[in-house]
Amino acid sequence: MPMTPYSIVAARPLDIRALPAIERAAAKLLEGHAPESVLSESTDEQEFRDAQSEGRLWVALADDAPVGFALVEILSDRQAHLEEIDVDPRHGRRGVGAVLVRAVCEWAFRSGYEEVTLTTFRAVAWNMPFYSRLGFEEVAAGDLTPQLEAIVQDETARGLDRSRRVVMRRRRDHP
Repeated sequence: MPMTPYSIVAARPLDIRALPAIERAAAKLLEGHAPESVLSESTDEQEFRDAQSEGRLWVALADDAPVGFALVEILSDRQAHLEEIDVDPRHGRRGVGAVLVRAVCEWAFRSGYEEVTLTTFRAVAWNMPFYSRLGFEEVAAGDLTPQLEAIVQDETARGLDRSRRVVMRRRRDHP
């Protein structure tokens, strides 16, 4: 799906080596919102490789070079989870993230998943409000699936404050 001057494509094996740098650059935007231990994490290269080979990883390209990515985890036969989305800040605020999210949702719904879920920061402008504009709604704590509860518990164990986080979902039937 072209977007001048960016395009969103399924990640290629050669794209993987660029993703950790994008991840680290994007993490800097969350300083003050997430603990340093979380900000310094990066996704394991094998996780990227597995996601790429399984068709669960997309990249935003500018001049054939990755400038953003979206990584999906499959939680169940009805639930795809947007595990991570990052855009290099030098390419931020140009709609790249929104197009990546839409590409993930289109893929998920076309593939038969009922919903796309994610976790994000409640009060960071480019987090919960951004996803709300894209049709995501908050999932109440009592409505979390066991898989989503496990993700929230993992984030809490890694140092993220559960009260500052939110679980969101976009359902297939959302307009």
